[in-house]
Amino acid sequence: MTFQDFNFEPELTEGLLSMGFKQPTPIQEQAIPIILNNHDIIACAQTGTGKTAAYLLPIISKIIQSKSQTVDTLIIAPTRELAIQIDEAIQGFSYFAPVSALAIYGGNDGASFEQERKALTHGANIIIATPGRLISHLNMGYVKFSQIKHLVLDEADRMLDMGFNEDISKIISFLPKQRQSLLFSATMPNKIRELAKKILNNPEQINIALSKPAEGVTQAAYVVYDTQKNELLKGILKENHKESVLIFSGTKEKVKEMERELRKAGVNAAGIHSDLEQEKRNEVLREFKSRKLNVLVATDILSRGIDIDSIGLVINYDVPRDAEDYIHRVGRTARAETTGIALTFINPDDQYKFKKIEDLIGSEINKLPIPAHLGAGPVYDPQKHRMVFNRRSQGAKKRR
Repeated sequence: MTFQDFNFEPELTEGLLSMGFKQPTPIQEQAIPIILNNHDIIACAQTGTGKTAAYLLPIISKIIQSKSQTVDTLIIAPTRELAIQIDEAIQGFSYFAPVSALAIYGGNDGASFEQERKALTHGANIIIATPGRLISHLNMGYVKFSQIKHLVLDEADRMLDMGFNEDISKIISFLPKQRQSLLFSATMPNKIRELAKKILNNPEQINIALSKPAEGVTQAAYVVYDTQKNELLKGILKENHKESVLIFSGTKEKVKEMERELRKAGVNAAGIHSDLEQEKRNEVLREFKSRKLNVLVATDILSRGIDIDSIGLVINYDVPRDAEDYIHRVGRTARAETTGIALTFINPDDQYKFKKIEDLIGSEINKLPIPAHLGAGPVYDPQKHRMVFNRRSQGAKKRR
């Protein structure tokens, strides 16, 4: 099957050909005909399956056909980064088509807020928004969504995890009841199904199973104490100094601390987290994408929805809280049939979380020996799935 089989409007097909799009992914093959036929959808599909194009392409084609001059589509996304990425995808797909879009998200200045206000009142065809920023506009009273034909909730599970349930309900109260609603989620817990019952009308269901890490990813782990992590990390970066490296940490405080430590060690590194101004975040991402920046340290804000190619190495400085997040983190490397390496640091407190990851992917991840100069680390018992503290080594380290 090819994209030409969907009979999109000619302007959209021309854009796809210029971008090198030939064959649809499974989520695109299943979702596009349903959306073109105006049915609601609840779809379980993780990052990297092509879900953004799965809903954008049929919507853009319908906007071209209808010659809409008003706000036709509202896409709600959990983070600024995902909103920006969706906006960039629209610009690419609609390069030859008269379709306008605007991303609305927090952290911008007054001029940006005024630009957003004009788009909401005079009409961009597609609005991509984070919940909090959109509600700020809705509370002003000038937003008119009476002509909305399509509502898309992207990464709905992440939005609910971030506490946006009430915000989503409030936003939906401003929309016409007669609309097409599309809900995409990487996981499908009960709270997502409850949300779907509230906003979807007799939806078609699509389930693209959570895929394992790409075959091109070499996965391995180090069993370490927290006191050994920084020196181990510096050694790995020194050996891989030519690679683009993405490091995931559990908190923004750790990201800031790690950025300082790596810069002191002469590593060309920068951190990205929620405390950064949006302009600075965009600048850091641009430098990383253009390879002016070798090492990017981030929280899980980048594990989903960020399309950065040519990342050779992903390091989980902390084991992710949820096993599914490991899949998303590791999925940042070995994209588009390339190869990459994913390393995880496991401390004694994270052993059970890591065991869940191995259960999810269906195989045990290779445990590498830590360099001798770091001293002995915990001993991982694969039979009991627990670590044994090497107390003699720890005591010796403290005495030194």
